[in-house]
Amino acid sequence: MSVSRFAAVLGMCAVLTACNESAATSPAASSASFQKPPVGKIGQLRLADNLDRADGYCLDILGSGDHIRTDMPLTVHNCKPGLYEDEAVMLAADGKIYFPAYGVCATAAGVNKTVLAGAAVMPRGCGERSPFLEAQYLQHFVFRADKRVELSGSGLCLTAGADSASTFDPSHRWRSLSMQKCEDAPLAQSQWQFFEPKE
Repeated sequence: MSVSRFAAVLGMCAVLTACNESAATSPAASSASFQKPPVGKIGQLRLADNLDRADGYCLDILGSGDHIRTDMPLTVHNCKPGLYEDEAVMLAADGKIYFPAYGVCATAAGVNKTVLAGAAVMPRGCGERSPFLEAQYLQHFVFRADKRVELSGSGLCLTAGADSASTFDPSHRWRSLSMQKCEDAPLAQSQWQFFEPKE
């Protein structure tokens, strides 16, 4: 995607931000010890614990440049400096985690409205309805006060894998991403924060 096209997408997201402002200020959405991530802003969704990387780990679409793989599960990749398209997400008022550069949302892999522990998380069309996929049940996440991100009503949370490995660039690392029972997921691998990198 060209820089000018990405800039146009960012402009469209600014319009969505204005539409989502009222939902973001709901009194039920906040508590004294927890600040809900901003709705409609673009940034990185990163683990609160950096684990084995000084730069930490971010939610990431597999691939790079012209070789983005929206047909493969999402991963957790070491956070890149600045805001790269494959790590740039926008949080919607309805709980969707949207990748604006590619027009897809984080989607728990499930069947018949059900997601099981260990399920992958895929980049799929937001609100997609296709054979064996009813995305409206698989794309709504709740940012909990304990910093975990739960698929709404499922008891399953976004969780990074315990192990990391190098990517095609030996200086970069990645981890798997799956839905795990929130109460069983290690905090270091399942607590998240929204971060807006400096340009």
